[in-house]
Amino acid sequence: MIYLLEDDGSIRKLVVYALESQGYQAAGFETPGDFWAAMDGEKPELVLLDIMLPEEDGISVLRRIRETYRDLPVIMLTARNTEYDKVLGLDSGADDYIAKPFGMMELVARIRAVLRRTEPKDRAIELKTGNLVMRPERHEVRVNGERVTLTYKEFLLLRLLMENMGCVLTREILMEKVWGLEAERENRTLDVHIRTLRAKLGSAGSLVETIRGVGYRLNGEES
Repeated sequence: MIYLLEDDGSIRKLVVYALESQGYQAAGFETPGDFWAAMDGEKPELVLLDIMLPEEDGISVLRRIRETYRDLPVIMLTARNTEYDKVLGLDSGADDYIAKPFGMMELVARIRAVLRRTEPKDRAIELKTGNLVMRPERHEVRVNGERVTLTYKEFLLLRLLMENMGCVLTREILMEKVWGLEAERENRTLDVHIRTLRAKLGSAGSLVETIRGVGYRLNGEES
């Protein structure tokens, strides 16, 4: 999960959408109050933090984060691009700094770099079968060495299948784990996502098998 604290609604929606399209789970917050309320419930993997905010400025928020979460990666996002602001942010504990306006691909690249740099070595788990490789903590999927871009739901669906290699997962389990739905068992959402997932995986798409009347299975042997 990535948290974004940004009071500009258009930027907030664009960044959250861009992150989810790259396979990340993201949540945006308009005010520090909303952000701190969410932090009480779930600690994210990384925080994107604007400097100019209502209620409390970003540097103050950053310092509070560092008092409790010393190892939580933080990237500062701000329209203020003076050397003083950059140094102040980094000295206060930011892991990186990117000035507005910024490109979405640059932002995603910075996020990946910070997550790689701050990721504990014992968490670098790799799931693999045939030519399909997933690194869950990096939100990375590759087929024949080439990166595959998945939506968050597609990524979560594939992860469940890879973590249960060779086991049949029922439609009910997949719907509940990925969408949190207890009803609408005949909803075609699952089938549509399986179809698009297979298409994006290309030559590895055939590893996702349909078990008619039951659910789906990822065929293959872990190596």
